[in-house]
Amino acid sequence: MKSKIYFILSMMIFGTIGVFVRYINLPSSIIALIRGFIGSLFLLGVLILTKQNISWQNIRKNLPALLFSSFALGANWIFLFEAYKHTTIANAALSYYFAPVFVIVMSPIVLKEKISLKNVVYIGTSLLGLFLIVQNSGNSDTEYNHLLGIFYGVIAAAFYAALMLSNKFVHNMTNLETTLLQLSFAAIILVPYVFIKEDINLFQMSAFSLVYIIILGVVHTGVGFYLFFSGMKGLKGQSIAALSYVDPITSLLASVIIFNENMTLIQILGTILLLGSTFLSQSAKKSVHPERV
Repeated sequence: MKSKIYFILSMMIFGTIGVFVRYINLPSSIIALIRGFIGSLFLLGVLILTKQNISWQNIRKNLPALLFSSFALGANWIFLFEAYKHTTIANAALSYYFAPVFVIVMSPIVLKEKISLKNVVYIGTSLLGLFLIVQNSGNSDTEYNHLLGIFYGVIAAAFYAALMLSNKFVHNMTNLETTLLQLSFAAIILVPYVFIKEDINLFQMSAFSLVYIIILGVVHTGVGFYLFFSGMKGLKGQSIAALSYVDPITSLLASVIIFNENMTLIQILGTILLLGSTFLSQSAKKSVHPERV
């Protein structure tokens, strides 16, 4: 029961990321950089307090996979945060949850796995669900560009899938160690990009944005991952797959309750098709092991 509570809490924390990103008046790349920096410091503290050591030999052996996955992580965050800023929380979260479909499609190329007929059906159903969500996300609301936001969400999902697949090539390292290194490397990789592309003036950041970005780094990254890994240890693969859907459900509730962002009946049908098909595709694998970064 304790493991379930930890895991559910982590999913609820991850599901509210979009709420906080909305209130931070900084470019997405800077938010990603600061989040990675704060999150890595928090997890480093956890590692020190729990007296866990990182093997530098293992880092060297896994360096190519760690660097690629860190790049995917940084890009994933930038596009996801852009999605939250251009469309509703619900649309961003649902388009981002298209990641398992990308994993299924890319697995034959990367992992040499065969796609079963069931997975083809799941992919088709997911595409139909996403199509229904997109088709009913008009641009009548001048505050958002829904199609652009959903596009960013799908791109973020593609990078998330690349992250999950590249993690398959990381060996002899714990999830906590891997995540700490990925957060650290992602922050380092983002530094030159941010300094070249963005006009950085943190002094113009509002006090509220400062509070929200600290919460994003400490709670949504550090605490969220600590609860995620602690809960995952005591759960079976199929339980993890089922409970991971607390994340998008929390996002949907936040979208409606906090921002009053309602969905049409067609979009609700698309949501059921998208989430239902991804749930079935993950539950079909006994060793399913969703990773959240």
